[in-house]
Amino acid sequence: EAALEAVMQEMHRIDRTMSPHRADSELSRINRDAGTRPVRLSDEMFDLLARAIDFSRWSDGAFDISYAAVGQLYDYRGGTGPDDAVRERARAAVGWQHLILDPERRTLRFGLPGMRIDLGGFAKGHAVDNAVAILRERGIEHASVAAGGDSHLMGDRRGRPWTLAIRDPRREGEVVALLPLENVAVSTSGDYERYFIGGDGRRHHHLLDPRTGESPRTVRSVTVIASDGLTTEALSKTVFVLGVPRGLRLIDSLPGVDAVVVDAE
Repeated sequence: EAALEAVMQEMHRIDRTMSPHRADSELSRINRDAGTRPVRLSDEMFDLLARAIDFSRWSDGAFDISYAAVGQLYDYRGGTGPDDAVRERARAAVGWQHLILDPERRTLRFGLPGMRIDLGGFAKGHAVDNAVAILRERGIEHASVAAGGDSHLMGDRRGRPWTLAIRDPRREGEVVALLPLENVAVSTSGDYERYFIGGDGRRHHHLLDPRTGESPRTVRSVTVIASDGLTTEALSKTVFVLGVPRGLRLIDSLPGVDAVVVDAE
């Protein structure tokens, strides 16, 4: 129970730091001030942003935390999104190359007017990684930690592998695969999590292509398996945006990484 409590406290701490919905979070302070001056970062935030920029660089912008300038225009509960003109204006504020990270001063400044960042594609994987570290420090060898679509499966389940189900993106309660897993992190990104059907009859979901500001439609879900949650969460978003041929080429180029993709066919 003490271990469970320690994990939950860590989850709450990360939420207080990285939530875009809390006015007093470090992330909100960055979005409020980095457009006008360099903002001093905690070591944790600096390291996360440096990793995010690395992912952007080698994914050729398919992963980009500055997508938030467009992402904030969508209301998935209300079923509304920007028109083409508004989206294009916001897209001018998207571009990871304009996130000016100063390693000496440990600061971030936005290089474009209207820039924002969002760690929704990253922070849960980080939280799961930290939770696993807390459990290991306490001598726990077998556990399952989950935060939304991100999990880490420590050890095994009473001598047998943990079983992870990949849900059918269109048939609720149905699964497309069962994976026996041990000692891995797993992240799933799907177009069924937060979405609305627009007046154009198309599905507008929360996994946006930073380069277009729109929802990719060639893929329905991506599950990535690797050693840590930061990598799996970033890669699941990246492969979703890149699509099947380019996404799987990327996965095949990375040692110790696997993926299951459900495409639109």
